[in-house]
Amino acid sequence: MSEAATDGRPLDGQLALVTGASRGIGAATARELARLGAHVVLTARSAGPLEQVEQAIFDAGGSATIAPLDLTQTDSIARLAQAIGERWTSLDLLVLNAATLGSLAAVPAIDPKELAAVLTLNVSAQAALLTAFDPLLRRAKAGKVIGLTSSVGRSPRAYWGAYGASKAAFETLLGAYGDELAEISRVRVAIVDPGATRTKMRERAYPGEDPASVKPPETVATRIATLAVDGFVVGHFERVS
Repeated sequence: MSEAATDGRPLDGQLALVTGASRGIGAATARELARLGAHVVLTARSAGPLEQVEQAIFDAGGSATIAPLDLTQTDSIARLAQAIGERWTSLDLLVLNAATLGSLAAVPAIDPKELAAVLTLNVSAQAALLTAFDPLLRRAKAGKVIGLTSSVGRSPRAYWGAYGASKAAFETLLGAYGDELAEISRVRVAIVDPGATRTKMRERAYPGEDPASVKPPETVATRIATLAVDGFVVGHFERVS
C-alpha cells in the first residue's frame, strides 16, 4: 500500500475538475476530493464564492485552483482545457455538476428562450466539456467522468418537462461517450442521481420544504469521492440515498 493511501490521501497526485463548484454539491465534492489528496480545479461563473471554496480547501491542507468561467461560452471551455493541458499532462477526474433548473412550468407554457438556455448549459456545454477534455482524460492512468443527473430525466414529472428533458439528453450523451470509450481507452463514465439534497436548486424547486428534512450535499460528495477512489464499471448508474 502506498504512503498516500495509508495517510488517507488515496487521490494524491491526481487532478480533478469540478464544474459548478462554488456551492452545494459541487463545492462539497471539491472539498472532499481535495481532502483525499487531489488537486482540484474549481469552475463556476462567480469568482467570489469560488475563492471561498478554494480558501476552505487551503485551510484544510488541500490544494486547488479556481477558474471562473461561463460554461455557456464554449470558447472559454476550450481555453480552460488548453490552460490545464499546458500545466498538467492528464486529467484524472471530471465531475460534471453544473446545471440550471429553469422555470417549472406546464409543457405548453415553457418559454422557448428559457428552454434554449437550459439546454445550452445542461447539454451543449456538457458536450463541449467532453470534447475539450477528452484528450487529457485519455492520457490519465484511469480517467473518470462522473455526471450529476436527476430522477426527472428518467421518470417524467408534471411541470418538470424542460429540466427533465435536459437531464434525459445529458444522460444519453454521457452514456454514449462511455460506450464509445469502453473498448479503446481506460476512461470510464458514471452517472449519479444525488436524490433529494439540500441545495439552492432544491430550495428554489421546493420553497416550502424544511431544508433539514433532506440530506446535506456532503453525503453526495462522499459518494462521488468514493467512486473516484474505487472506480466503477462501464455504464455505472446510482442514486444516492
